[in-house]
Amino acid sequence: MSKRDLKKYLTELSKEQLEEQIIELYEKFNPVKVYYDFVFNPKEDKLLQECKVKISQEYFPVRKPNTKRKPKAKMRRSVAQKYIKHFISLGVDSFVIADIMLYNIEIAQTYSSQNPVKQELFYKSIFNSFEQAVNFSISNGILSEFKERIFKIQEETIQQKWKNKYDFEAILDKIN
Repeated sequence: MSKRDLKKYLTELSKEQLEEQIIELYEKFNPVKVYYDFVFNPKEDKLLQECKVKISQEYFPVRKPNTKRKPKAKMRRSVAQKYIKHFISLGVDSFVIADIMLYNIEIAQTYSSQNPVKQELFYKSIFNSFEQAVNFSISNGILSEFKERIFKIQEETIQQKWKNKYDFEAILDKIN
C-alpha cells in the first residue's frame, strides 16, 4: 500500500474508527507503544541517564553482589549505536543524540587510558563513532555547541598515542 492509498483509506474512516485502529496498533506493536509513550511523556533526561549508565557499564561493569570475580568489560560499540538509532527514530532532540555519541567515545577513551587495548578494531570503531558524531553535529547545525568536546577527544587520541590519531585529526581539518 502506498502512502497515498493509506491517506485515502484514512480519510474514509470516521473519527471513532481511527481511534480504534490507533489503540489496536498501540496494543499490538511495541514500537508504536514506545513511540506514543515518548510523544506524550518525553522524559529525555531520564532516557539520557539510562543510556549513559548502559554505555558506561560496557566499559566499567559493576560487580554483582556475592561474586568474587570482577566482570570483564565488553566494550561493545553496538550498545551505544542501538540507543542512538532508537533516539533518532523517536525524534529525540539532536543535542541529546550528539551528547550520547560523544559520551560513548569519551567513556571508551577513559577506559583505554586505564587499560591498554590491543584490538585494532576498537580504535577503528571509536574512529567511526567520532566521524559519525562530527557529521551528525554538522548536519544538525549544532557543531559549535560540541566543538570543545570534539577537540578534546582528538587531543586524547594524541595523548594516548592511538595509531589512528591522524585520522581523527583529518576529520577536524575538514571542519576548520
